Amino acid sequence: MSGFKGRVAFITGAAHGQGREHAVQFARAGADVVVVDVPDRIESVPYPLGTAEELRETAALVEREGGRALAIEADVRGGDGMRRAVDQAVERFGAVDIVVANAGIVTYRPLADMDDRMWQDTIDVNLTGVANTLRAVLPHMIDRRYGRIVVTSSQAGRRGVPNLAHYSASKWGLIGLVKTVALETAPMLGITCNAVLPGAVDTPMMHHDEVYAVFAPDVPAPSLTDLEERLEQMNPMPVTWIEPRDVSHAVLYLAGEEARYISGTTIDVAAAFNANGS
Repeated sequence: MSGFKGRVAFITGAAHGQGREHAVQFARAGADVVVVDVPDRIESVPYPLGTAEELRETAALVEREGGRALAIEADVRGGDGMRRAVDQAVERFGAVDIVVANAGIVTYRPLADMDDRMWQDTIDVNLTGVANTLRAVLPHMIDRRYGRIVVTSSQAGRRGVPNLAHYSASKWGLIGLVKTVALETAPMLGITCNAVLPGAVDTPMMHHDEVYAVFAPDVPAPSLTDLEERLEQMNPMPVTWIEPRDVSHAVLYLAGEEARYISGTTIDVAAAFNANGS
């Protein structure tokens, strides 16, 4: 793939997990990187979210790879905050060429037992947050007639999943959003919008007791080992996890010049789990 020297990548959910890996890989390929996250807890989420310290660590990793970094604390749930973040990025680097709308959360509960807060938090971060990010950056990209947008959806965006009605709805919604933005920007030739659909990725989102209990409900006090055994049984390729860098490879491909005529599509990174569905 071509490098990204002279390009600026803007990545949400970049304090840790997939977002951090994307930031490092873009920097390694020559880009300057704006890393965005909100160092705050969300009431309905049981696992630790990114912290201000982790966001600074991501920026330091970008700089270690030779890229310039800008760390911005912003909540994707607020449209004004995302517009300010894009303005900061443009003021610092002169442009935003690539957006990776990666910020997301997941919780588990049957829909009949789900309270309003859990539903709304998930939709606000996973769907509205991505729309806010895109609405903030699209005017800039349209003015320049150039941009690469990559959205993080999920394998849950292709199928119904028990205990994940809110998450699945948000990730299905992202595919519709991506396809619509692709059509709206297609006449400009220089702007593309696509999504990656990972399977289970080895990130903090997957490492807590609630996840273990969902995947191994028949095991008293299930552990990480129980989760890994179930994941390996689910994947047609006999692997437990998708690594964050595996998703990054797809993200960088979609952001590169080789993919200039690929827009409105999805790429599955899921160890063939996706082959079981449509």
